[in-house]
Amino acid sequence: MVDAAEVKRTSQDIELIRHDWDREEAEALYELPFADLMFRAQSIHRANFDANHVETASLLSIKTGGCPEDCGYCSQSAHYDTGVKATRLMAQADVVDTAQRAKDAGASRFCMAAAWRNPKDRDLDVVCGMVRAVKELGMETCATLGMLTAAQAARLREAGLDFYNHNVDTSPEFYDKIITTRTLADRIDTLAHVRQAGIKVCCGGIIGMGEQVEDRLGMLVLLANMQEHPESVPINLWNEVRGVPVNDTAERPDPIALVRLVALARIMMPKSVVRLSAGRQYMTDELQALCFLAGANSIFIGDVLLTTKNPQTARDADLLDRLGIRSRLGESRKSPAPQLP
Repeated sequence: MVDAAEVKRTSQDIELIRHDWDREEAEALYELPFADLMFRAQSIHRANFDANHVETASLLSIKTGGCPEDCGYCSQSAHYDTGVKATRLMAQADVVDTAQRAKDAGASRFCMAAAWRNPKDRDLDVVCGMVRAVKELGMETCATLGMLTAAQAARLREAGLDFYNHNVDTSPEFYDKIITTRTLADRIDTLAHVRQAGIKVCCGGIIGMGEQVEDRLGMLVLLANMQEHPESVPINLWNEVRGVPVNDTAERPDPIALVRLVALARIMMPKSVVRLSAGRQYMTDELQALCFLAGANSIFIGDVLLTTKNPQTARDADLLDRLGIRSRLGESRKSPAPQLP
């Protein structure tokens, strides 16, 4: 039973956007009795969002593989033999066609990902054209292209880009255990360029790579203490990938631990959209339902996320329907939904 003091604390949380969290405070929240933690998270969620609505986005790899970074979890790194073939940048017409099919299937946002350390200006010309064309379809646009200069971020904003995704991946302490070719400071610099350009930030991380709970909490503290909270916070379960070093350390998180992390993200970043991203194919319907109750309010739809699997769109639509959660998937079910590539 939630006592009067807990209700008072929750009311205070609802009114407060903070950027001064510390690890001890995050740990204390994380370790609350489960019902109390869920009460606080759900109360804050309802104060800032429609609790019965989930945002639907679609993600396309517009340039796959051959990345010079050595991220130890990634199927697209050139450092490892993962069976992923490097490809050239897709043609704009093919990207727009895929975006239209994603919209028809129920996606409201279209995310374009390229496996680069940083884009060359000539490639950015092409990506900017893609952004403009997808915007003309009436969709929100997102891109993840690696590190950006301030000038490149400004160009993407001029093209109409709504969001830029650049994850911190994990805690500062665990970061160099999984990546050596790009520092956490490099990532923070790119996020600053994106902010300065007026693009919304999509930034989160990955769990299940062998990090400890304190690393997961450290990642959330890092995000919540940014000058502005990311507008979108993706929480990814590591997808199993052959041939990468993380295979040697990976451990799937306890389901309740995942729900606790989602609830903590909701409490610490009340107005951010929290997205269940990669790894949902490992999650039961019941686990996803608990994550939505804890404050998650966005998912990727489509059978594939970059190079890994994702639940089928029909399964997602059925789950949201059974939960009484509205999304564009519900609208798309009124007519047959095309399959995403």
